[in-house]
Amino acid sequence: MFSYNLKQDEQYATIQFHGDLDIEVTEIMEYEIIPALQSFSHIEIDFQEVPFVDSTGIGLLLNLIQTLKKNSEAVQVTIKNIQPLVKEVFEMLQLEDILGDEVISFQN
Repeated sequence: MFSYNLKQDEQYATIQFHGDLDIEVTEIMEYEIIPALQSFSHIEIDFQEVPFVDSTGIGLLLNLIQTLKKNSEAVQVTIKNIQPLVKEVFEMLQLEDILGDEVISFQN
């Protein structure tokens, strides 16, 4: 089961994902997470507790980042603490090239 924890401080937000990022997260992402993050200029997405990401999860993540950047070009989004199996998927899909190395941090 997926859950998240949002910590915020003025313009900074850290969101910790817990569980698999897959099709079951679609409504949570669309109706809770994206609206909750739209007012922040610095957003850190913590993947420490995400053991698995499928193609739908990748799409949700890309949509999240693109939506946040579309609403404010000045927003800075960083993904950190990526688990080894998820890192393999990110590398295979070349997400670092797509999103930029300023977004994805493979170092914990």
